[in-house]
Amino acid sequence: MTKPFDIAKFRSSITKSVPGMSTGFFDPVDWISTGNYALNYLISGDFNRGIPLGKVTTFAGESGSGKSYLCSGNIARQAQEQGIFPILIDSENALDEDWLKALGVDTSIDKILKVNVAMIDDVAKLISEFMKGYKTDYEPLPYEERQKVLFIVDSLGMLLTPTDVDQFGKGDLKGDMGRKPKALTALVRNCVNLIAGNPVGIVATNHTYASQDMFDPDDKISGGQGFIYASSIVVAMKKLKLKEDEDGNKTSEVSGIRSACKVMKTRYAKPFESVQLKIPYETGLDLYSGCLDLFEKSGKIQKEGNKLKYITKTGTEIKEFRKGWTGEKLQIVIDDFKDTDILEDKVNNTESNLEEKEVYYDTE
Repeated sequence: MTKPFDIAKFRSSITKSVPGMSTGFFDPVDWISTGNYALNYLISGDFNRGIPLGKVTTFAGESGSGKSYLCSGNIARQAQEQGIFPILIDSENALDEDWLKALGVDTSIDKILKVNVAMIDDVAKLISEFMKGYKTDYEPLPYEERQKVLFIVDSLGMLLTPTDVDQFGKGDLKGDMGRKPKALTALVRNCVNLIAGNPVGIVATNHTYASQDMFDPDDKISGGQGFIYASSIVVAMKKLKLKEDEDGNKTSEVSGIRSACKVMKTRYAKPFESVQLKIPYETGLDLYSGCLDLFEKSGKIQKEGNKLKYITKTGTEIKEFRKGWTGEKLQIVIDDFKDTDILEDKVNNTESNLEEKEVYYDTE
């Protein structure tokens, strides 16, 4: 008779003999909303989730595309509302206190820590030293009793290497294009292992540049591919002009930005989906921005004449002009499909929707 394998004994022996090794699954438990339902859904598969703790998330885009607004503003504010302590690493010397306050971030010293860092090596030391102390203080405690922390690195693209600094001092401005991608990759790869299994997350912004490949027109993210492999979520953002007033009427003046967000990588939903978010200068990002386009794309809301029509799961018909689809009405659709993969559902039901034009939702 075969002797049963003592898995508990083996698990105990390897975790004791190999420093830094752990066993088990580290599925995300805590999530932070981005402040927008559509973006939450595309990156996490859930309207109320967003970015996970215990993982690395990257938002990359050109200047003015809304990266800092989203990460250092919206996500930092949402984290504070959930009792998560944000540590803001500013490498651009651009995050002013008045600007953060205007976005609703509590800048009190006991609510947020802002660290001004210029070197990749210093960011690595900061996170490494923090996690050493964190594990000493909190790992003996149950997961739910540990302090939740979010590192916000704004941005990776502005961080320097020692070679950059040395060359600048000598008047050599060629930069260190060889070591920086490797250093960024090493930074993110080590961070992934340091925060695994703990309620500590990292969200970083990065820069993009125009692609020179005619067969692959998507903007490229600076810093190489290495740190993209280590990130659980990567969102590319592109800046477009917003020319409309508060009522949605077209104007000739620029009233804000339209941020075109494309999910390049996610481990929690269908990748390569995109949404355009409207960020007016006066009011900021609306919670429901992009939701109507998302529901149209999935076939949940369909065009009928010059109106958009939706039939709720209770059989009630909602038919409005585009401007009439307010947050209150969009919330009804969200509640109907909050536990459904609406994008996958569109693929599975394409044939039935063509045959039965009156079917606008799943009955299950």
